[in-house]
Amino acid sequence: MTSPQQPTEPTYADRVFRSPAGMAGGVLLLALIGWLAGDAVVRGEGRTPWAALAGALFAVPLVVAFTLRPAVFANDDRMRVRNPFRTITIPWAAVADVRAGYSSEVVTQQGAKYQLWAIPVSLRARKRAARRPLSPANGATRGRMPTGADSSHSSPLMPAADRAMADLRELMETNAGKPRAKGEPQVRWAYEIAAPAVAGAVLLVILLATG
Repeated sequence: MTSPQQPTEPTYADRVFRSPAGMAGGVLLLALIGWLAGDAVVRGEGRTPWAALAGALFAVPLVVAFTLRPAVFANDDRMRVRNPFRTITIPWAAVADVRAGYSSEVVTQQGAKYQLWAIPVSLRARKRAARRPLSPANGATRGRMPTGADSSHSSPLMPAADRAMADLRELMETNAGKPRAKGEPQVRWAYEIAAPAVAGAVLLVILLATG
């Protein structure tokens, strides 16, 4: 006779937060690099095609890193921050705050801060940070938005960046006490971005130095 299985919580797909403007700019830059490099390879002479290929090998990973790669993935267990050269996975129980001032950032319980490259700061949040004085009496630091200054619930009338931050803060507050949301932050370097960029830079330097 088998014992009844314990009910498990349903799992949902990650919510993804990205910058549409950054992605559009990245696509345009990649198209421009491809056109310039392709023209140099077809029409160039001597070392020009090789220099163009080396330059593209250096530039393309950097464009991808700063435009297409940044994203924030969030579910009921954790948030995963994909920045240009690092990926940070933080269970909700390890998150102390998600805030926006002069930059969007997540703060861990240990005091570590990680910027959210995928979520630009809205003009309203920047103005709020600029108006907030540096006051030793209340312990506030200039550029940090007070937790109570932003609504915990998103609204369709909010700017997209503020709405994303409110959604992340709501997920943190709702799920921080769940057993599955416990754990330590993990950081992984994006070697798949850094390696080709470094290789392209080295090849370009060699070609220019020996030309």
